[in-house]
Amino acid sequence: MLTNLQSNHTMKRIIIFASGSGTNAENIIKHFQERKTAQVTHVFSNNLRAKVLKKANALQVRALHFDRSSFYDTNEVLHILIDAQPDIIVLAGFLWIFPKKIIDYFPDKVINVHPALLPKYGGKGMYGHHVHEAVVRNKEIESGITIHSVNEHYDEGAIIFQAKTSIHENDSADDVAKAIHQLEYTYFPLVIEKVLGLRNEVSESHI
Repeated sequence: MLTNLQSNHTMKRIIIFASGSGTNAENIIKHFQERKTAQVTHVFSNNLRAKVLKKANALQVRALHFDRSSFYDTNEVLHILIDAQPDIIVLAGFLWIFPKKIIDYFPDKVINVHPALLPKYGGKGMYGHHVHEAVVRNKEIESGITIHSVNEHYDEGAIIFQAKTSIHENDSADDVAKAIHQLEYTYFPLVIEKVLGLRNEVSESHI
């Protein structure tokens, strides 16, 4: 079952999938609302209680909730995506593995942000605080973000962009999380622009 929780089709079209609070989604929506080079037309979530749905509605972006059946067993979500004609599909804190049928229909158009420097700290179960706790536990001296293409395996698609942050000896997982979030807020919208052909290059000098 899919619940529709309104959008014109000018400019480049972005669709976001998210499972939680939606801070990255909110940042991306606002970034493009200010620049008017592209627009987030829909936000999809597999979590009916996810704060991202309320944030999308507050920013006048169409918000939709879907369940496992409509995502994996039927073509309901796929058909809505086909009708929406996105130029890019952005996974921003989305915790389910993406179906191959959607990836195949939108080749090279699905990207994800991961809160670590892949291939380290990737794979099933490696998300959010689980990543930061593992990084601190293993006494890493740096971490960062990886923005990558999505395939049918967790965190294994081609790397598009990485940015790093140093980890100090007394940093906690919360400290690392704050630094990673700042990297996400700074770079994720810029990399989306790059993938959409709206920007020539993205480098860490943008910070």
